[in-house]
Amino acid sequence: MKLRISPFILLCIMGGLAILSSTMAKNPVLPLFIRALDVPMGTVGFIAAASTVVGIVVSLPAGILSDIIGRRRVILIAAIVFASAPFLYLLVTQPWQLVLVRIYHGFATAILGPVAMAAVADTFDEKRGERMGWYSSATMVGRFVAPFVGGALIFGDDFRWVYIATGTFGTLALIAAIRLSLATATSDSLGAALKRGRGDIWSDIKTILTHRGILATSAIEAVQYFAFGCLEVFLPIFLDEQAGFSTIEIGSLFTIQIVVATLTKPIMGRFSDKYGRVPVIIAGLLLGGITMAFMTYSYNYPLLAVLIGFFGLGLATVTASTAALVADLSKASSHGGALGVLSSVMDVGHSTGPMVGGLLISALNYKAAFGIVGGLLAVASMAFGLIMRCTPGSRSSPYQAAE
Repeated sequence: MKLRISPFILLCIMGGLAILSSTMAKNPVLPLFIRALDVPMGTVGFIAAASTVVGIVVSLPAGILSDIIGRRRVILIAAIVFASAPFLYLLVTQPWQLVLVRIYHGFATAILGPVAMAAVADTFDEKRGERMGWYSSATMVGRFVAPFVGGALIFGDDFRWVYIATGTFGTLALIAAIRLSLATATSDSLGAALKRGRGDIWSDIKTILTHRGILATSAIEAVQYFAFGCLEVFLPIFLDEQAGFSTIEIGSLFTIQIVVATLTKPIMGRFSDKYGRVPVIIAGLLLGGITMAFMTYSYNYPLLAVLIGFFGLGLATVTASTAALVADLSKASSHGGALGVLSSVMDVGHSTGPMVGGLLISALNYKAAFGIVGGLLAVASMAFGLIMRCTPGSRSSPYQAAE
């Protein structure tokens, strides 16, 4: 008897494996790999951000393309990159080669993020925040396993085993994607689907790009990932070079962060379904800002574990609601495009976080840099509340989409 797995469960499995693969390629190995190539501190963030910059350009077209030709076809493209990119790291000997590999690898996450979330949004109207939270938690399982496993597979300056494992998990994600079937996918041929969707595409793009609520929510996601990007690149270096932590200890701290985010994200999604997206987002930003500001004030492992755990809770609280809010405010036929905007703008924040963080640390110090980023989260929470108070539909039923 052939085992049948529901499309939603298979999507979660595929997403978890894919994100496990991509996260293991960067956390905590990437900044350490970059430093092993003798890259100056001020340049580390720019190389680390190379893959994220791709999302700025790719996520919106990928989301729109999935609206036209179907989610599954576009997800398969991402899965092929997840399976092939990790093995290219084994060939890297120069910083410019690493930049090229990171750009190619960035296509995978840039495509998968908005398209997989759009597939969930297509399937669920009620409890949308909770279901998106469950999918995101499945990917977060990959995120919290990755730093610990990746840290354990680093042997001095030998990073080969990390990337071999990364490629193995990417290949498993591709196998899951091949088996994936989505009821919302178009059955048209590729050419017919493109021809059919051409007439509505510009109207949908204009609507999305002029919607104040969608743009404000996307901007706040960018601010959250600006802070996260700064933390995930420079906290490992801080803990390695100034606190003297081992790679396993560093990896386990990031595992704590992701475990907390994974366990709380569906709960925060349910809260946003019941009490509204905006208050939940504001609370998460404030929590993240406070913990970020104090992250580098101690070398005490238990205290750092508590702080990074609360940062993970803040991250989960914000991101459990932003994607659901964007889906609420967009038409069903343009979920991919709207979530593509969210992902593209988010990647602006995620990519500039390491860049600005590296410059701030070089010019000031770790404490000042992390404090400035934490303050930015707090200010952004207040601005977001004021903007959404004046946005039609943002305070109504969570399931009332703007037409």
